[in-house]
Amino acid sequence: MKRNLLTCLLLLAIQFMANAQTDIDGLMMAKNNFCVGPVYSHSSWKNYWEGTLKRDNDNIGTFNSNMFALMGNYGISDRLNVLFGVPYIKNKVTAGTLHKDAGIQDLSLWLKWMPVEKKLGSRSVFSVYTLGGFSTPLTNYQADYLPIAIGLHSTNFSGRLMVDYQNKDFFATASGTYQYRNNIHIDRTSYYTDEMHISNEVEMPDMASYNVRTGIRTFRIVAEAFFQQNYTLGGFDIRRNDMPFPSNRMNASIAGAHFKYILKKLPNLSLEAGGSYVLKGRNVGQAREFNVSAFYIFPLGHSRVSSSHSCKLCGIR
Repeated sequence: MKRNLLTCLLLLAIQFMANAQTDIDGLMMAKNNFCVGPVYSHSSWKNYWEGTLKRDNDNIGTFNSNMFALMGNYGISDRLNVLFGVPYIKNKVTAGTLHKDAGIQDLSLWLKWMPVEKKLGSRSVFSVYTLGGFSTPLTNYQADYLPIAIGLHSTNFSGRLMVDYQNKDFFATASGTYQYRNNIHIDRTSYYTDEMHISNEVEMPDMASYNVRTGIRTFRIVAEAFFQQNYTLGGFDIRRNDMPFPSNRMNASIAGAHFKYILKKLPNLSLEAGGSYVLKGRNVGQAREFNVSAFYIFPLGHSRVSSSHSCKLCGIR
């Protein structure tokens, strides 16, 4: 039976594509402020790239993925934040015989540090950020069951460098990320990639990406457009009419938009929505994704919600 490729685990990233992207914006949570809230994301695709060949598959129909996540950000200091995310994912297809899959996926943790914040005149600020990330599976889900698998079951380490420039309400942010992925083990004693492997261990290629985003950032509103390019540093293409495999090369060019609104009468609460579309890819689905979320800031101890720092999830600026 012809099978389709990997779910657009651009939801991971990825470590999450729909994580309201606190780990990829040019904002910080103030000291002793804790921001937390739920996120819902839906992603679907019918067409995909089998290597560089774009096609569909009648044995798959349309692939659908729903993510429900709890995510948060704590300000250790005004310049050092810790972020986390825990998603529950449900995947299914509309045709064929593949069973749906669902479960808790990976815990993601990020440390975000702002070593440079320099004012340029009275209305401009230039900032530099460095981030370190870690993710690991929380359950024993099956990675060798694509595209239905809820993840790749690899423990990953990520590093990111990011710069942000804001002039009045206009801003632009650019970042680059490298992700080291540990090998995984699957429930069979041999498998074929571009050669035969007599082993249950799969060597996972590392990943790299860059992201650029621009828009307006005011006291109550953030509205932005973004572009992200993901590269797998190795791997191999899905063979014609074959099933996908965890160590496939998965590249994607993604464009999207994100909007945040902080309530006037309840300034600790923000509501967010966004979406993205895969413009071009290799061994990935041409996914459409949208997400909605709500986040609330809890000032801990004697702290207050800061007016000089914010997070894209739920801060005040």
